[in-house]
Amino acid sequence: MDGYYASQDGKPTKISNVFCIFEKHAGNIMWRHTETGIPGEVVGLTGVLDVKGVYYSNTDQIKRDLYGTLVSENTIAVNHDHFLTYHLDLDVDGKTNSFIKSNLETKRVTDNISPRKSYWMVVHKIAKTEANARIQLSLKPAELVVSLSFCGRFSVELDVGPLQCQGVIHPNKKTRLGNHIGYRLILGSATSPLLSDDDYPQIRGAFTKYNVWVTSYNKSEKWAGGLYTDRSQGDDTLAVWSLRNRKIKNKDIVLWYTMGFHHVPCQEDFPVMPTLSGGFELRPTNFFERNPVLKTKPPKNVHWPNCTTTRP
Repeated sequence: MDGYYASQDGKPTKISNVFCIFEKHAGNIMWRHTETGIPGEVVGLTGVLDVKGVYYSNTDQIKRDLYGTLVSENTIAVNHDHFLTYHLDLDVDGKTNSFIKSNLETKRVTDNISPRKSYWMVVHKIAKTEANARIQLSLKPAELVVSLSFCGRFSVELDVGPLQCQGVIHPNKKTRLGNHIGYRLILGSATSPLLSDDDYPQIRGAFTKYNVWVTSYNKSEKWAGGLYTDRSQGDDTLAVWSLRNRKIKNKDIVLWYTMGFHHVPCQEDFPVMPTLSGGFELRPTNFFERNPVLKTKPPKNVHWPNCTTTRP
């Protein structure tokens, strides 16, 4: 895909073939960097850390906040974020759709009939306006570091949030049993920004404030960060559009989902970062009256010459 950036005079400048989108198996722990001069080889970017020079060669010398990690002598890799916003224009059996929030809630048993003390249930609520549809999933991002005397250390980023599921449905399309037909959003890595709301990068990136947004469809509202994000004053973003608080019940709507990662650099990330994977799923919900794989034909018996086990 081609990309654009704002030149010094403010005009958009085109860069050809700057994005690569392809399907591959997940789970590769290393990078795919190669030299472009090698015939037949391609480049798969996993990223190079943004670093700054310092006087320190060991962490014992550090006496002030560095906002990063010492990854090599005199080299600090700065803390940073990765946010990906998906523009999901779902038209389920037409353009008249609604956004439903399903919260999983604990219910205490108040009668003396059941020996159980609690259950959990799903409480559905259809969002009527854009303000009703905003969802912030993460409560407090944290990094868990466990020190091991025999093998160093490892780290995992944690995001703790409420149990929720969301979906886009058609209000007048139901199954034989009366359930709504739609798509369910299976959430991926839910990350909220850590910058102050009045910090200029966050003003430009205000679309990261919530993980889920729903807006009324407008063909000019396509890019969450506006047309020129790096030159933005924050006046043309998803966060500004949503302030109009338009009605979204039984309307042509757009679902925006933001996922991301807080990256605390470590020495293994230098000089080239290993691959980090993330994702989410849009799952059809109540599209079928029953499990569709029940119609799948059973596999034929196949003789494997190296198999010595006999079936009874």
